[in-house]
Amino acid sequence: GIRFTTLLYTIKFEDMLQYLLILLLLPLLTLPPILSCFLLLLFFTILTLFLRLRCLGRRIRRPTLAFFHPYCSAGGGGERVLWQCVLGVLETFPTATVYIYTGDSDTQSIVPKAEQCFGLSIPAHRVEFVSLRSRWLVEARWYPVFTLLGQSLGSMVVGLEALCRFQPAYFVDTMGYAFTYFYAELCGCDVISYVHYPTISSDMLGKVASREATFNNSALVTRFPLLSRLKLLYYHIFAKLYSWMGAKSRLVFVNSSWTQGHINELWSGSKERTFLLYPPCNTEKYLEIVSDTRENRIVSVAQFRPEKNHALQIEAFALFCENTGRRDVTLTLVGGVRNAADRERVEGLRELAAVSGVEELVEFKISIPYQELVDIYSKALLGFHTMENEHFGIGVVELQAAGVIAVAHCSGGPKLDIVVPGTGFLATTAEEYSNHVTRILDMGEEGRQEIREKARQHVKEVFSDASFRENFISRCLDVAEVDLTWIEDGGSEEEFTEESEEFGDSDDEHFVEQ
Repeated sequence: GIRFTTLLYTIKFEDMLQYLLILLLLPLLTLPPILSCFLLLLFFTILTLFLRLRCLGRRIRRPTLAFFHPYCSAGGGGERVLWQCVLGVLETFPTATVYIYTGDSDTQSIVPKAEQCFGLSIPAHRVEFVSLRSRWLVEARWYPVFTLLGQSLGSMVVGLEALCRFQPAYFVDTMGYAFTYFYAELCGCDVISYVHYPTISSDMLGKVASREATFNNSALVTRFPLLSRLKLLYYHIFAKLYSWMGAKSRLVFVNSSWTQGHINELWSGSKERTFLLYPPCNTEKYLEIVSDTRENRIVSVAQFRPEKNHALQIEAFALFCENTGRRDVTLTLVGGVRNAADRERVEGLRELAAVSGVEELVEFKISIPYQELVDIYSKALLGFHTMENEHFGIGVVELQAAGVIAVAHCSGGPKLDIVVPGTGFLATTAEEYSNHVTRILDMGEEGRQEIREKARQHVKEVFSDASFRENFISRCLDVAEVDLTWIEDGGSEEEFTEESEEFGDSDDEHFVEQ
């Protein structure tokens, strides 16, 4: 009995939560779906109220700010936003410590990897990581149907675990998991959002209504009108839930005009608290690139995700080679892989290149160091971007800053904010991409240089790391009234020690793993 009591006392609250969740889910498998959903909702409601009481029952704590970014080491554009926000907070509040919720197990390597990937200098001793074990619940592979709803409900569980482990004063979501705001608000956190891409949009509703097959609308659904109507109803219900969750954010940043339009349409009453903030693009390093001679190389920089549509790039390149008969031009695909599904996707692209007859002309660069990427940019003549309705398009901005002539998809951020007249080209079909490649290669060097100069000037005036950090912090201070200066104003560190003995925790290490 003594051993059992001692064991219960040493189990962390968040671990006990996971055990309870598992014990609850097992019997729910035998119950009717409606009753199961009701019991799950009741379970999470009770837990939420307990979290709220737990938060209010403690003495006043030191104001803290935590970023919710479970994939903080992925190395993509969203992670660049995260680390620039972190730097902005640390520069503004010299004594503050920033917390990051992450599902990565090797937290010691996260900061060095971010520094190498983005060319930043991050004070690692002022960044602490809160490890999450339930990150797998937001992965799409677990939800072959009702993927949006499954991932969103999964994010609620991950958010619940995050707030059990550590409750900040300011909860900053930089990945777009709007369903986590429900628990953050009930736990007394001020929610700040940076939205890269709306989880659902009117464009998605339109594609389902028109029965157009895309990567998120299978051909099976489009073939049957009844399935399309049911999916459309499901999307409308989900959009209402998404709107309700998004309304809980006190301050909303969006990364492009396209995203801003959709968020203002979806999140009720959000116009007054939504601000356009172009993401940081690390333009300074790329603007320094000087290259008098460039190779006949096409480069693409994007994570190997389905929506990036790398297949269209290979099809366009193969069409160009077929139409012109040229074999002196190469295509280099640069990107990161997150999991086994991404690695399988890369193998599929290799097979597509082989079937298209351009295998020896297509090169894959997976998760390369930052300096190697700079070297590739300095040699490439033009670049591809093929994602439809890309929320912003950091890769396109980097192409322009590096002096690489961009051929981007004629939609979303690239069309509305980045590729302004005279700075590059827009395309939709493989034939259009192929024709633009031919046009650029046949163009004289003087004409190409004029496009580069206009594009670089546009980048200098609109996009930069420094302006991003400045605008992010100014809005946080003015709108969300973020203040992490309690210690500086004469408070004592001991004032903010959390009274957690009743939960078996005697220090912060039980909640935070550095």
